[in-house]
Amino acid sequence: MFFEIGLVLLMPVIFLVARRAQVSIVKVGIPALAGLSAMHGLVPPHPGPLVAIDALKANLGITLGLGVLVALPTIAVAGPLFAKVAGRWVDVPAPHMFDTDEDQRESRSRRPSFGTTLFAVLTPVVLMMGKALADIFAAEDTPVRTVLDFIGTPVIALLIAVFVGMATLGRGAGMGMKEMGKSLESSLPPIAGILLIVAAGGGFKQTLVDTGIGELVADWVRTSGISVLLLAWVVAVLIRLATGSATVATVTASGILAPIAAGLPAAEVSLLVLAIGAGSVFFSHVNDAGFWLVKEYFGLSVGQTIKSWSAMETLLSVTGLVVVLLVGLVV
Repeated sequence: MFFEIGLVLLMPVIFLVARRAQVSIVKVGIPALAGLSAMHGLVPPHPGPLVAIDALKANLGITLGLGVLVALPTIAVAGPLFAKVAGRWVDVPAPHMFDTDEDQRESRSRRPSFGTTLFAVLTPVVLMMGKALADIFAAEDTPVRTVLDFIGTPVIALLIAVFVGMATLGRGAGMGMKEMGKSLESSLPPIAGILLIVAAGGGFKQTLVDTGIGELVADWVRTSGISVLLLAWVVAVLIRLATGSATVATVTASGILAPIAAGLPAAEVSLLVLAIGAGSVFFSHVNDAGFWLVKEYFGLSVGQTIKSWSAMETLLSVTGLVVVLLVGLVV
């Protein structure tokens, strides 16, 4: 759901794998970072793509399906393939953090099984995919269509996922009601900044929309002959470089390009969302909080972070655009 949270959860795995394989932490970390970043920019239910879907009036199911289709080859190129090069550029051994002995392993509380964890994590995606399939195959005003439309709405799907997580992950780890309540309470402060970023990006977007910039861009595109998908990517890239926030870039670019999306087919509108998402992750640098998060967790210098993380983000963005354009030729 959120890049920062995913990174925190994956760091123990990255450290342990890098130590046991005796390779640079960058070689193991880059594929994980590529996967997190691609999900962040391309696949709902992350807030950025969801806001873009709402602003451009895109179909959630089509966007989710195409987003996964675009993300897989993009991650393969920017993740495992680039990691072989980045591991040679930045050869940093993993620290001894998260190493445990047998006594510590035995003293740990019980944990939910892998299958249970996978079920809880995929719950919102499955619910939203169910809504998408119902929109395609189920007749309107039928009980099945009504129920799936309701539970597949992103907000409802995520709310259901919270309760499923409490029942499976919380109980599976032996947590009582007080412990789960404390866990939920402690999860609110970290998302406060994300809510402010989304709100600020939405306000900036609406300012641009109300000033008529979106209509000017739309009129220019209609007479320029430039690909709408390429333009969407460029607009998102410029905002990303200026603000450092992928979410602000997505929200603002989608507001600017909303007038263009009005007359496009459903599949092309979904690809427009993905082009914006690809542009929103371009070249993370010093004005991006994610840049410093990666730098500190991996113990890198600024130069090493640019040669690994920033280069990966740029490759991810460009590869994502290329895949989107190729898919656009087919659909």
